[in-house]
Amino acid sequence: MERLLIIDGHSYAYRAFHAIRELHSLSGQPTNAIYGFIKMLAKLRATVVPTHWIVVWDGGLSAERMAALPEYKAQRAEMPEQMRPQLDEIVSYLDAARVASFCRDGIEADDVIACLARRAEGKDWETVIASADKDFMQLVSPRIGLFNPHDKTETIWTSEQVRNKTGVEPSQIVDWLSLMGDAVDNISGVPGVGPKTAADLLKQFGTVEKLFDGLEKVKSERLRAALLNAKDAVRRNRELVRLHNVECDFSVEAMAVKAPDMARLRELYSRWGFKTLMAAVEESMRGERQAALI
Repeated sequence: MERLLIIDGHSYAYRAFHAIRELHSLSGQPTNAIYGFIKMLAKLRATVVPTHWIVVWDGGLSAERMAALPEYKAQRAEMPEQMRPQLDEIVSYLDAARVASFCRDGIEADDVIACLARRAEGKDWETVIASADKDFMQLVSPRIGLFNPHDKTETIWTSEQVRNKTGVEPSQIVDWLSLMGDAVDNISGVPGVGPKTAADLLKQFGTVEKLFDGLEKVKSERLRAALLNAKDAVRRNRELVRLHNVECDFSVEAMAVKAPDMARLRELYSRWGFKTLMAAVEESMRGERQAALI
């Protein structure tokens, strides 16, 4: 069966940047994020064993979400100065490794990832999304799983892991996040409603709409009042949290796992000072030349 691995580019680049410190090329160029990303990508490939893969990058904030909530993601810190130039180098690596990479101005990576996953599901492919972003739990299905780098068991999450983590089904994740909010994205939820209360409400009512239709059944007067006051905010949150349909026209062939351009990789590894990786490439190239002589 075809298996598509979709990597959340910025998520893994940040993770690589913070995992490795003080790594530079001979010219003084910071290379910690580049090296960490390469190693993480190799580990992902070995774990997931995809037939197709693609790295998706954020192209900016969604205009639609910004219009609904001007302070959306406003609290996020600026990208570290030493990380910024490494992103272009990571893309150069992906090009040499012949790994598909996608970024479009004004489109958030989450929405592109959702589009690709849904299209693959429509083709009856398996899809694994590599990201720690909890928004992706809404996509989990029999054909779509999650690889969370924070999960040391390296389990590909199914609906079972989503239920264990949140107390709700994947189909309820949008409502769950809408009730409790998401501090990472600067989305405020219902005051006093955390993960457990949100899960309990959805177990009782099923959906946010049914909850608001039956508010009189909420026993706590304080909670009932908080929900009533936050009704419009929760409905707005649903549109913020729900992953949007966007264009993601990417050919199957472009995402297929291919042999890398070894000469180009050797050039990049040499420039970055990755001696061990460069030695491995040179050994592979020698093996290819010897095989050609047989």
